[in-house]
Amino acid sequence: MKKYLVIIALSITSGGVGAYLFHQLSPAPEQTFNYANSQTEQSATFANYQSSSDGVLNTDFVAASAASTPCVVYITTMANASSGNWTDWFFNGGTQNTAGSGSGIIFSKDGYIVTNNHVIESADKIEVMHNRKSYTAKLIGLDPSTDLAVLKIDGVNLPAIKVGNSTAVKVGEWVLAVGNPFNLTSTVTAGIVSAKGRNINLLSSQFPIESFIQTDAAINPGNSGGALVNLKGELIGVNTAIYSRTGSYTGYGFAVPVDIVKKVVTDLIQYGIVQKAFTGIDVAEVNSTLAEKHQLQGLNGVVITSIQSDGSSATAGLKVDDVILKINEIDITSKSMYDEALSYYSPGDKLKITYKRDTRLLETTLQLTNKEGTTSILKNTVYTSELLGADMETLSKVERDKMNLKSGVVLGNVHNGLIRRLGLQKGFIITGINNQPIHTPKEIEDILSQIKGRVIIEGYNSNGGRTVYSYYF
Repeated sequence: MKKYLVIIALSITSGGVGAYLFHQLSPAPEQTFNYANSQTEQSATFANYQSSSDGVLNTDFVAASAASTPCVVYITTMANASSGNWTDWFFNGGTQNTAGSGSGIIFSKDGYIVTNNHVIESADKIEVMHNRKSYTAKLIGLDPSTDLAVLKIDGVNLPAIKVGNSTAVKVGEWVLAVGNPFNLTSTVTAGIVSAKGRNINLLSSQFPIESFIQTDAAINPGNSGGALVNLKGELIGVNTAIYSRTGSYTGYGFAVPVDIVKKVVTDLIQYGIVQKAFTGIDVAEVNSTLAEKHQLQGLNGVVITSIQSDGSSATAGLKVDDVILKINEIDITSKSMYDEALSYYSPGDKLKITYKRDTRLLETTLQLTNKEGTTSILKNTVYTSELLGADMETLSKVERDKMNLKSGVVLGNVHNGLIRRLGLQKGFIITGINNQPIHTPKEIEDILSQIKGRVIIEGYNSNGGRTVYSYYF
């Protein structure tokens, strides 16, 4: 009997050990994606979530989502793109339709919508979808320097978003990203503000303004132009970019602060272009060598690296190597903050500048100018040539002075036509054709529409490199 009991005990022990080892050594079940958990699992998860946050966090998210989601629209675009085939030269053909999509924000009850410039810049047709209703949108204006654009649809009593204050936003506070990623309309994700004043060298404009709000709320393709809101449902930024090696969300999203958005939208609606203010100087970040030279406490401020001889800063007495510390009593901690601070003002406004020269703390007042060096309101001067298939604009005084040029015309959006077939791209500056200086877009259209034989086009690419193209018509 004792012998049998020993055998039974050993069997039970062996079985238990074997079961334990099987459990430990067996591979984990393969992960799968399900549409939903079972009703029991859902209830348990929701109950745990509520108890862990006492209902406060969940309620705030729901309220902010309810306030902001109806204000975000779905945008689709259609562009006629050239195939780049050699037959284009002979048949003016080879075009194909290219579709795109993104998000937008209803900014006013009568149908003004803000989105990203890169969502609609090459579009020939723009459609806005809201509450399952489709609208054909009109482009009011765009600003590549902030990657913003304004559209208009015919609507009455549309749900305009409540506009907040991005200056008051704190790092670490909860935010929601509302948009249409991967064509999934009305999607809301949550995260926090990870940083402010980020410059990520995203924009290729001649005078970019980059002072992004960084967030870890999930932002994916299709979110561009969507809303970043606080827990009151107030707009604090326009979602613009993600940092990713795959093209999808990896934890870093960036939004244009709403305080910049307000100025841009107002100008585009009122004037068709942004009334951008210039100081007549270029600045750079302060490094440790400069901080020691000027006896600065830390690395705050920006240092003047170049100055226009006839600009407003020179008139105000500023010089190269001066370190700007404050604008209108606001501390300037970086170049991105300097650019953001200037973006709130218009030509003609006066600024109080606090700066350091060597070891002396000084103050001066300067008057901001427009890109032509005056204080007047500028009108939209983009010239659209249907014949050449391109938007063109005369190079501004600020750009000419910066590049040491006497004249030139910069290419904007390139559509189907001769300019595309010549291989000239957006941002290229044409300074001469067959040794004849170019001053206006009309000159380019007149020359290229009549010229025969050899054609030499001189200019500068978007990186500032001098380029010469040779053709035979």
